[in-house]
Amino acid sequence: MIHQTQRWLLALCCGLLLAACNSDKQQVAASRAADAPAAIGDTLVEGTIGEASTLLPILASDSASHSVAGQIYNGLIKYDKNLQIVGDLAESYQVSPDGLTITFRLHRNVRWHDGALFSSRDVLYTYRVIIDPKTPTAYSEDFKQVAAVTAPDSSTVVVRYRSPYAPALASWGTAILPAHLLEGQDITRSPLARKPIGTGPFRFKEWVAGQKIVLEANPDYFEGRPYLDRYVYRVIPDTSTMYMELKAGGVDMMGLTPVQYARQTGTRQFKGQFNKYRYPSNGYLYLGYNLRHPLFKDVRVRRAITAAINKDELIQGVLFGMGQKAAGPIVPGRWANNPTLQDIPFDPAYAKRLLAEAGWQPGQGGMLYKNGKPLRFTILTNQGNQQRLMTAQIIQQRLQQVGVDVRIRVVEWAAFLKEFIDKGNFEVVLLAWMTSQDPDMYDIWHSSKTKPGELNFIGYNNPEVDRLLEEGRSTFAVDKRKKAYFRIQEILAQEQPYTFLYVPDALPVVSARVRGIEPAPAGIGHNIIKWYVPKQEQRY
Repeated sequence: MIHQTQRWLLALCCGLLLAACNSDKQQVAASRAADAPAAIGDTLVEGTIGEASTLLPILASDSASHSVAGQIYNGLIKYDKNLQIVGDLAESYQVSPDGLTITFRLHRNVRWHDGALFSSRDVLYTYRVIIDPKTPTAYSEDFKQVAAVTAPDSSTVVVRYRSPYAPALASWGTAILPAHLLEGQDITRSPLARKPIGTGPFRFKEWVAGQKIVLEANPDYFEGRPYLDRYVYRVIPDTSTMYMELKAGGVDMMGLTPVQYARQTGTRQFKGQFNKYRYPSNGYLYLGYNLRHPLFKDVRVRRAITAAINKDELIQGVLFGMGQKAAGPIVPGRWANNPTLQDIPFDPAYAKRLLAEAGWQPGQGGMLYKNGKPLRFTILTNQGNQQRLMTAQIIQQRLQQVGVDVRIRVVEWAAFLKEFIDKGNFEVVLLAWMTSQDPDMYDIWHSSKTKPGELNFIGYNNPEVDRLLEEGRSTFAVDKRKKAYFRIQEILAQEQPYTFLYVPDALPVVSARVRGIEPAPAGIGHNIIKWYVPKQEQRY
């Protein structure tokens, strides 16, 4: 089960839970599921590279935090296994014919993990705290479109919008917070950041810094108690170490690297112990340029870097063919993806011409110089992700061939966010975005979203893109939205504020003792409360 708490997340690793998927062992898994009745008990241990930063979702922008929070909290709505919006805390909802009013009817039998009754008061509080200027959240923009939120009674919430807002319904997948514990407090100092209280299928049990976060089944969950007793997120900041722990039984689930999937998991023994899955992820990897830096204000430099990178080489060398090239921020297969988008092809000669036009001339050692200074910058990425490190190293080699001196710096995830991303203290970052079903990209590309802690941390500013982003979200007409997003992709392809690299396949693997996994368009995590381990195979 996963809640669409936020529609764009700074991705730490390939998502395990999203996009269309298939398993090379679906039939085997299905037959095993029929072998034994669902049983309560056991623990699922998931390996994660990075540690959560906070378990108050509106304050987090990283996928590690939202992965954990997604098991603790609920939104009013969620995506079902077929990626259709359905009620979550809302038992039902109704959208007015003009699209300007949404009426949510809330479940009456939902309780917070501390026993307090969930009600419309919690929805009103969550809305108010998100739009409060004092709340350092990257997600307020969705709710600034709201004209009013009212609660006629404890189980009804009415949301009214000033004008048409396309992502309106999806935005209410945001995690609803407990008003009785947070009202009147400074949310940035709340103990709930480390000891959360939610309504979700799992309750918080323990957080051992740098080691693990332990959740336990919520026996009173309104959709039914999860079969698993515990869900543990174990922090292992290296995928090779994590894989060894998987084989040794210390981890039950992780995202495989392409080399692990292709070359290290084909034995009969491994196939007997684990089920692995492969499907296109919902995210893309990119190089993001700090547009406040003098070097990257020149579009010719950015375009030259893209032209010097062989994306096919990255897909084969890093992903073992398990991915596809990215040319823009809408992943292939989405209705808003521009199929005619012209990517900058791999062309080192063109890259050299562009750099020469920008004033960079060959000098000592074949490197390029301008005003006596070498063309040099550092690519910053996060620790523990071998896939990203390999990508950076291949890019480093390619750029060296056109006279660019590239350094690589790898930083621990929490420091990466706090000391570098939030402060704009970088030249180039190698990162990924996990995207939503709705193509709204306002938070990442609009010029108003460049403050510390917000998602346009590269400082991109284009008035036409601002206008198109506003147009794309202010109509329900798909043809008009498509026109706006197609044009945005064309502008970004021309200006290259990012070099869009590739869309990797997600490669989750789960212990074969875990039954009930149902691959679907939403991935494998949509029905996690139905995952179980037969009594005779329970380990914990």
